[in-house]
Amino acid sequence: MRKAVILAAGRGTRMQDAAGDLPKAMIPLAGKPMLEHILDRLRQAGFTDVALVVGYRAGAIEFHFASYPLALTFIIQTQLNGTAPALLLARGFVGNDPFLLTFGDTLTTVDDYRRMWSRLTADPDAAAVAVVKHVEDPWQGAAVYEQDGVLTGIIEKPAPGTSTTHWNSAGSYVFRPEVFPQLERVPLSPRGEYEVTSAVSQMIEAGNRLLLYPLQDGWRDVGRPSDIDAAEALLSEQRER
Repeated sequence: MRKAVILAAGRGTRMQDAAGDLPKAMIPLAGKPMLEHILDRLRQAGFTDVALVVGYRAGAIEFHFASYPLALTFIIQTQLNGTAPALLLARGFVGNDPFLLTFGDTLTTVDDYRRMWSRLTADPDAAAVAVVKHVEDPWQGAAVYEQDGVLTGIIEKPAPGTSTTHWNSAGSYVFRPEVFPQLERVPLSPRGEYEVTSAVSQMIEAGNRLLLYPLQDGWRDVGRPSDIDAAEALLSEQRER
């Protein structure tokens, strides 16, 4: 049994008119919702059970995927106060199993899903795998620090030019259930939310072994209207391979 959790509760206010009245994860890319591309890739990678944490216009998402060929569990996030509370809602779904966490606005390849999963399962002492992408300056995301492939720190939204690492969080993790007690005690961040990255920092401080997985294939975060054309170009390029 291979489980995945997708956080897809947001409206996508930064998408402006590109989203219209749609939930952000349902914005169409190359003829179908972004979330459907993500589910298709998870299914091809071998995942069999997926929990979708939904909020804004949850009914539209449930209706669209009513006949989707995967076991889907829909979990409603009524208070949109951060990624940590959203993931906590999936605790019952996860149980005692390892699971992959990703977001409804992040495109990752089938092979990268498989490799990040294998990175965790190959190391029984690892509590998590953080997926990263190499960038010039990770100020727009989360700066990830590591030594010999093991995480030593993570800083959400660092000030431009202050990071001494080129690793940026790519918005996916593979966790063992050890993450949930840390999620319960996450403090409010300077951005006014409760964030998964805070739980990751707490795991590092608690002495958990967290591994790094650098993405090897094409990846795209779709956070702004300007990302849509680039995402569709990436999907087209990957279909042609």
